[in-house]
Amino acid sequence: MASTTATPTRPPRVQPEEISAKRGLAARVNLGKVFAPVPSEFLLIASTALLLTGFGLVMILSATSATATAAGQPPYEAVLKQGMFALLGIPLMFIASRLPIEFWKRIAWPALIGALLFQMLVFTPLGVENAGNRNWINIAGIQAQPSEFLKLSLALWIGFILFRKRTLLSSWTHVFIPLVPVTVLVLAAVMAGDDMGTAMIIAIAALGALFFSGVKLRIFILPAILGVIGAVAFAAISPNRVARIMSFLDPNCLADYYNSCYQPLHGIWGLAGGGIFGLGLGNSKEKYDWLPAAANDYIFAIVGEELGLIGCIVVLGLFALFAVGAFHVIRKTDDPFVRIVSGAITVWIVGQALINIGVVLRVFPVLGVPLPFMSQGGTSLLSVLVACGILLSFARSLPSAARARPVRAPRAPRAKIAG
Repeated sequence: MASTTATPTRPPRVQPEEISAKRGLAARVNLGKVFAPVPSEFLLIASTALLLTGFGLVMILSATSATATAAGQPPYEAVLKQGMFALLGIPLMFIASRLPIEFWKRIAWPALIGALLFQMLVFTPLGVENAGNRNWINIAGIQAQPSEFLKLSLALWIGFILFRKRTLLSSWTHVFIPLVPVTVLVLAAVMAGDDMGTAMIIAIAALGALFFSGVKLRIFILPAILGVIGAVAFAAISPNRVARIMSFLDPNCLADYYNSCYQPLHGIWGLAGGGIFGLGLGNSKEKYDWLPAAANDYIFAIVGEELGLIGCIVVLGLFALFAVGAFHVIRKTDDPFVRIVSGAITVWIVGQALINIGVVLRVFPVLGVPLPFMSQGGTSLLSVLVACGILLSFARSLPSAARARPVRAPRAPRAKIAG
């Protein structure tokens, strides 16, 4: 019987035209990733951030145009300045959303060091004092508040440190060092300028990061108690803060009307004057130099006066939707770094919004913290938009529904029975 030898077949020769066609296809596929669908959390966070920013610009124009005209200044100057920061911050938000998670891990230490050095500028001749607080700088006519960037940089740094120590978080020494000393240093840099409101927000964000890191409750409670004791101590040593607390405890707040009671009373009167539907956009009475900081810390009072209860509910609803999108990122992620930083940013933005609204409603004493996205202040808007960009970057990293769904094994074909 003759044996046959199988001759190996050569692979088909690929023409250069086919190679270039495949490369072109790969290029088209890679370009398509840029326009790939984004998670619903991305859309929720981005849309609420843009809506709140636009809403804030409208309310700043309404709150400042009348007094600026009366003072002989251009009526659109304040909103144009805020709009410049919005035009800078919104592109930065979407640029940050394209950066990978590894970038935010690598930048944690440089960002914190840079933000601390930036904060130190308030103690140089560039520093500006306002209402007893020295936490602003003035460069070429542009005023900035460096402590706003400390909130974001500290959130990134704490997330990176706790991520590196994720297997050692059962020990309180690994949790507290270097987290507590560095956080105290940041708080001391802010409190040196006598800005207790910003220091409280930074402390709350740090506690939020610690909570979402998953440490044991007994380890979390000790820093929380120390934070409360520190806040009470710093409030007690300042006559101005004591006066604000006493006016807050006075339900009628008429004992010192022209000093510590003036702003809280006019804020609540503005809200009450709006009723359900408001006086109409631009028709506020309190903005005519009756309510101090009408476009800053008390802009929610102008919203209530001009747009009524309906406008207030819209603002609260937008912040609630923002919180839902951010908490979905926290819940769905598999990366501890993403969970910790997202938790700190969410507690910072949503917590600061609730505190600001609570101050206007006289639920809290006057603390001097702006309403995120909406209050006049370019540095605050810029830092919040960049923080949203980091949340959007984290949202892009979430596992898709197709990958999260378990893959079923293919069903074996049934054997046919010959009849």
